[in-house]
Amino acid sequence: ITNSFITENPCKAVPLDFYFVIDSSRSIRPNDYEKVKTFIINLIQFLKIGPDATRVGLLQYGSVVQPEFSLKTYNNKAEVEQAVRNMEHLATGTMTGLAIQYTMETAFTEEEGARPANLHIPRIAMIVTDGRPQDTVEEVAAQARQAGIQIFAIGVGRVDMNTLKAIGSEPHSEHVHLVANFSQIETLISVFQSKLCGEIDFCDLGNHGCEHDCVSVPESYICRCKKGYVLNLDGKTCSSLDLCQTVDHRCEHQCVSTTDSYICRCFEGFLYKTFMDLVFVIDGSKSLGPTNFELVKQFVNGIVDSLDISKKGTHVGLLQYSTKVRTEFTLGQYTTAQGVKQAVSRMQYMGRGSMTGSALRHMFEFSFSAKEGARPNIPRVSVVFTDGRSQDDVSEWATKAKNSGITMYVLGIGKAIEQELREIASEPDEKHLYYAEDFEKMGEITKKLKSRICTGTQLTPSNKKSVTRTTQQTDLNKNQITNSPLETLESQLVHK
Repeated sequence: ITNSFITENPCKAVPLDFYFVIDSSRSIRPNDYEKVKTFIINLIQFLKIGPDATRVGLLQYGSVVQPEFSLKTYNNKAEVEQAVRNMEHLATGTMTGLAIQYTMETAFTEEEGARPANLHIPRIAMIVTDGRPQDTVEEVAAQARQAGIQIFAIGVGRVDMNTLKAIGSEPHSEHVHLVANFSQIETLISVFQSKLCGEIDFCDLGNHGCEHDCVSVPESYICRCKKGYVLNLDGKTCSSLDLCQTVDHRCEHQCVSTTDSYICRCFEGFLYKTFMDLVFVIDGSKSLGPTNFELVKQFVNGIVDSLDISKKGTHVGLLQYSTKVRTEFTLGQYTTAQGVKQAVSRMQYMGRGSMTGSALRHMFEFSFSAKEGARPNIPRVSVVFTDGRSQDDVSEWATKAKNSGITMYVLGIGKAIEQELREIASEPDEKHLYYAEDFEKMGEITKKLKSRICTGTQLTPSNKKSVTRTTQQTDLNKNQITNSPLETLESQLVHK
C-alpha cells in the first residue's frame, strides 16, 4: 500500500485503544521480521493517533513478554512509527498465551493508558504469529474476549487454523486471517482498512470527477448517469443512449444501440458463425474496490455484446470469487444477451480475499458440467480476470482445465503476478494472456473484442436455398487485433 493511496482514502476519527501483539520467535527470519514492522507501519496510516483519538501500544513476545510501548507512551503517528522501526528481534520461543494474558491484565488497564470502560472506546488487540504456541491459548483468549477485548488473529505460514480461531473474536470470517508467507501479509492492509475506519462519504471529499451524480459506497464512490444516459468505460463521464453515434463502435456491418450499450449485427444474408460455451471467472477480492468492480462488470458486458448469444449460439456462465466462490449464473441459465447482461449488472461485490485456485477448481468441476448447461462437442472457453496475487495455488486446477480441453484466457490488472497468469493461460501466452497496469486500459480491450468479423453463411441472390461459405474481412488496422492476446475469441475458437 502506498502513502498516496492512504491520502486519497482518509479515515474518520474513530477513537480506539489499539494494541499490537507481535510474535518475535526464533522461527521468524530477520527479513520477515522487517516485513511485520512494515505491515504495522502501513496499518497505522489508517488511524488518527492522539490522546483524544486512537491510542496505540505494542508488545512483542518470544519466551517472555517484552512491552515496547504502552497506550500512553506516544501522542502522534511519527513517534509510533519510529518506535516500531527501532524494535529488535527477540528470536526465542513462542509463548502466545502468556502474551494474551499480559495484554488482558496489564496492557488494557487505565494505569497503562487505556481509557475507562464507561467511555465505550473499543479495545482491539491484533495478534500476529507464525507458529504453534508453546503454551495454551484457548482459556486466556476467551477470558480476554469476555473482558471486552476484540481480538484479530493473523497467522502466517504453517499456523494451525484451529489455534487462530481459538484466539480470534467471532465472527471468525472477520477476525481470523491466514496468509501463506510474510510477503503476503501486506495484502491484509485493505481488509483492515474498513474495519479500522469509520464510514466515509467519499463524494463529499471533492474531486470525484463524476459528470452527473456521485454515489458513496464503502471505501470509495461510483459515478451514475441521469436517465437517458449511460456511464462510459472511464467510469466518470456519461453518453446518450445512442452509443452508435457517440463511440467508435467499429462494427463491420451494422451498429444497433441497446439500453445501456450497443451490439454489432451483420447485413441480411450473413450470420455470425461462432458459438461456444464461455465461462467468466471474475475476481471480486477486497483489493479490487467497488469502483473497479463496476468497470469489470462493464467489461464483461462489453464482451457479451460482441457474442451471438442464443439457444444454438454462444452460452455464457459466470463465477465471482473472493475467499469463497459464487456461481452468479450457469451456462444453461440465459439464452439472450439481455438476460446475461442484466445478471452481470445485478452482481454484488464480494470484497474479501483472493482464492483464484479455488475458483479454477469450481470452474473445472462444475461450470462445464451437463448439469449446469454445458453442451457436448462445443468449444469450451474460460476468461479469468484477476487484479492480484492468489492466496492459494492456481497451477493444479488451471492445468487440469487446459488438459480437459478448456481454452483459458487470463486478464491481469495492477498487482497481478506474471507467473500466475502464465500458469493459468493456454499456450501460446501471447494469444491468451493480457496484462494492464491499471483499469483505464480495459476500454481498449473491449474495443478490440468488439471488432468482430462477420463470418458464415451467405445466401446467394439467385437461389436462397443454396449456400456458399465465405469469410468477410475488414481493412481494420490488423496490428490492433492480431497483437492483442485476446484477438477475436470467436474466430480463433471456431477454427481450432
